[in-house]
Amino acid sequence: MMVLLTGSTGFVGQALLARLAAQPALDLVAVSRRPASGLPAGVVHAQISDIAADTSWRSALRGVRVVIHSAARVHVMNDKVADPLAEFRKVNVEGTLNLARQAVAAGVKRFIFISSIKVNGESTAPGKPYSAETQPAPVDSYGISKLEAELALRALAAETGLEVVIIRPPLVYGPGVKANFLSMLRWLSKGIPLPLGAVHNRRSLVALDNLVDLIVTCIDHPVAANQTFLVSDGEDLSASELLRRMGTALGKPARLLPIPSGFLETCAAMLGKQALSQRLCGSLQVDISKTRELLGWTPPLSVDDGLRKTAKHFLEQSTK
Repeated sequence: MMVLLTGSTGFVGQALLARLAAQPALDLVAVSRRPASGLPAGVVHAQISDIAADTSWRSALRGVRVVIHSAARVHVMNDKVADPLAEFRKVNVEGTLNLARQAVAAGVKRFIFISSIKVNGESTAPGKPYSAETQPAPVDSYGISKLEAELALRALAAETGLEVVIIRPPLVYGPGVKANFLSMLRWLSKGIPLPLGAVHNRRSLVALDNLVDLIVTCIDHPVAANQTFLVSDGEDLSASELLRRMGTALGKPARLLPIPSGFLETCAAMLGKQALSQRLCGSLQVDISKTRELLGWTPPLSVDDGLRKTAKHFLEQSTK
């Protein structure tokens, strides 16, 4: 079976590329905006300059049966464009739908769309996790664009018979992780005291290997067609517990100060850092029972195993 993967040079895409290339039953077309180098043996590369409403995918889609669309305009901190939603829509909605329509014309059977938990919203009340059936309530432009793409894909599926699979991951961590997770690794490795010892929120995360495993499961699972799945490691952590376990993985015990979360939130609001405060102190839980039961899927990696792999890569890179 031939599979086309977009976003093959991204954080998720690189790990997915390696996993797919190791599957003897699959032929793989890896799409990226830049020339490829060091691709696994047998992987065909297709260079696509941009994902837009007028991009031609004809040659890349020849013979493809499954598309895994992981490329996107991702969440941008301090976005400076005049109309962020319009920019997100160009890639995440119009570009995605253009690819899906051409996939139908090329005879593609299944389209796996990597969406985001931001479609559901930004936070959950204690003990009330998001489920795949929770009414979407995106807050920012990125989440809105992902929801609009989902709706457009579902409409196309109803019209054409294309099988659409939607996966909404929360924060993804693993070897090579960037942004806030990388900052926490750096703080812990330097022994910097962090004021998060009294933060008792609950957040769902997903190890990169677990997300990749679910995506691969959805390539040909018969009951995955036209379903939406949430994914996580199956264990929710508070910020303080996450930092302690990250410290253990690094071999650097976390130095956490027991500052009340309410005080931290007040200070963050005064500094205009409410979004950062929400990520550190707020809760965001997902219920993956549908994913487990419908697909018979279990996260193959525990949180601690995922953190150990992440820490090992971080420490190796730090010594280079």
